[in-house]
Amino acid sequence: MSDNFIHAAAGGAGGMIAMTATYPLLSISMRAAVQTDKSRHVGMLQAAQQTLEHEGVAGLYSGLSSSLVGIGVTNFVYYFFFEKSRSLLLASKSRALAAANSGKGASAGAVILAGGALTTAESMLAGLIAGCATSIISNPIWVINTRQTVRAPASAAGKAGAKSGAQGKKDVKMGFFQTLSHIVHKDGVLALWRGIGPALVLVINPILQYTAFEQLKNALVKARAGRGASVKLSDWDFFLLGALSKLFATGLTYPQIVIKSRQQSGSHSKGNVWTAMTDIIEREGVSGLYRGISSKLLQSVATAGILFASKEQVFRAVSALLASRRAAADAAAKAAVSAAGQAAKAVK
Repeated sequence: MSDNFIHAAAGGAGGMIAMTATYPLLSISMRAAVQTDKSRHVGMLQAAQQTLEHEGVAGLYSGLSSSLVGIGVTNFVYYFFFEKSRSLLLASKSRALAAANSGKGASAGAVILAGGALTTAESMLAGLIAGCATSIISNPIWVINTRQTVRAPASAAGKAGAKSGAQGKKDVKMGFFQTLSHIVHKDGVLALWRGIGPALVLVINPILQYTAFEQLKNALVKARAGRGASVKLSDWDFFLLGALSKLFATGLTYPQIVIKSRQQSGSHSKGNVWTAMTDIIEREGVSGLYRGISSKLLQSVATAGILFASKEQVFRAVSALLASRRAAADAAAKAAVSAAGQAAKAVK
């Protein structure tokens, strides 16, 4: 099994762990992002309270199943293409050898000092390739997730305000495949790629995030090496570096997240990215581009921190398990060869 595949699997697993831990914040942020009525806009804590009152704790996890599928696929595809691009960019023999040592027990810090790290430009290029591939492949999953998540408030309102059959049927919560069928039947297959414009623009988010992460990691390792300290990075180091890089990326790109959420919800901001942005500013002011940013920043930072720390743990655990299995297989093969040799001698 290649290191690229292990990184991809570890990224998918880490993303699912992080998403589960922080999903209520994402749910609140997404609902705020698609809310266009200024009079109904509330703060993060009040939004959480309203959701709990109308829908209970389950309301905070509406759409979690599709979100876990989405983050698992997204991170798997992203890390696979990122690590593949990384391998190609580290083309020279010495740098490739240093990078390969990351899968043979060498710490991330040792690999960086040996020359197996990407430059800023290389990090951005790898992020661009991985981000574009991920957006195109995973967009249908996020369209389904957004429809599942933002449908919940309407459902609660329908039950509370009017128990008419039409309202209740319209806003009934649906499962992943039910939502998929509903979207395709109502809006056509291409609706699964609604919001792909801002999603591709948002490729800048992981580019900024992973470039910041790589360069902050490189700087930290070199600073510690300069002081003569240990260059081995701890899980806490990965958590902080991941959180800081995500804070930087999401803070710069949040308006595009709002536009993408509204397009994927199937209600507002249709058209190209520029038209959607100017439409929001005209109707809601500049603040409309930052609806739900507080909960989104908190969720993104926490998710990124947990993701990077858990991914590293999963990668190390899987690599160690595979290494032990290879060692056991090699030992068994040597023992078999030795036994065969002894048996041949005995026959003679």
